[in-house]
Amino acid sequence: MDNQKGTSISFETFTWKIENFSKQNTKKLQSKAFRIRGYKWRIRLYPIMKNVDHFSLYLMIADSLPPYGWNRNTYFKLALVNQLDVNKSVVKETQQKFNGGYRSWGSSFVNLSDFYDSKQGYLVNDTCIIEAHVCVSDLSTLEVEANNLNKITPTKDSKLGDQAASNSESTQQEDDKETETEISDESETLSSSTCGSSQTEGEVQSSDLTLKDLLDLASLGKEEAAFVPLLEEACIWHPSLIRSQRKSSRWFKLWAFTSLGQVLHLLKTSKVKDMNEDACNRLRGLWEELVKHSGFQLSWLEPYVQSALGMEAHLDKTGEVNKLKDSVVALEIKMKKLRGELEAAEAEFEVARRALTEARKGFIEMDLSADLGYAMF
Repeated sequence: MDNQKGTSISFETFTWKIENFSKQNTKKLQSKAFRIRGYKWRIRLYPIMKNVDHFSLYLMIADSLPPYGWNRNTYFKLALVNQLDVNKSVVKETQQKFNGGYRSWGSSFVNLSDFYDSKQGYLVNDTCIIEAHVCVSDLSTLEVEANNLNKITPTKDSKLGDQAASNSESTQQEDDKETETEISDESETLSSSTCGSSQTEGEVQSSDLTLKDLLDLASLGKEEAAFVPLLEEACIWHPSLIRSQRKSSRWFKLWAFTSLGQVLHLLKTSKVKDMNEDACNRLRGLWEELVKHSGFQLSWLEPYVQSALGMEAHLDKTGEVNKLKDSVVALEIKMKKLRGELEAAEAEFEVARRALTEARKGFIEMDLSADLGYAMF
């Protein structure tokens, strides 16, 4: 950890070094938990998939907290370190309020093409370095010193990540049994230039609204209540879902989120074998209404829906393939049986042939149709 001095706004820093990046599961990649200001945090890498063209990072709550009834106001910075030129490190800073509806905040950093280009300096020798700088000062001073926020830079320290790991290890040993990426023993100096505003393009915007503020969750039926955890998770990663419904009527909000919950629940609980014609028609109807009327921005979900809808054709093809496979197996069994019969017949033939050869020894054939006759002289 690093307590920044020389200013009334101080940070503690955690460094995450990801080695063998190309071999990591980038759909679910997050750091070990670390403790700052008495709270547990993680850095999370936004899932890198086919439909994502930016490298994005999030600071997320690692404590076990209830869905609602708590909040945490924090000023922090996330940095993607440039290992070739520290002045080109990308830093995003913001003051955000974490709560039951928003357990993570983050931003896009660089295009994936630039990230994967080792000449750009962000991924060198298949290793990238990420830092989280969390303010440990009294946040009430931030408004007073708002003009100085963009001038704050982390200080140099040779073992920031090592100290962060040691501070969190004793409290997180049992929580972190799953395999996760290695934490760095060293950190790099970051650029003195930071983003001037937390409202940059691609960055998550601040909002105090949660799903509980929009919907009367207590009034939901048993089926709809099962959608709530899925909707909460979706709203954490895509806050625009809540922002888009702020001015909608109570019943429209209920319909929109319930419809979205149905789609999420269907995708979450269904297996490939379940996507028959009826299931696909149901999903297709829900999705078309949701896209047309809800007002949600759902490009992040569309690839998964289209993939699920494609399962009907896949099931038909699977049935055809399985039918032909069964036919091939049956014919193979028949051929084996016939081969066995042929081998038995060949063996019997060989015995008969040898017996015939043996019988012909010393045997003179005669015309069996000739007359026996006799002679008088």
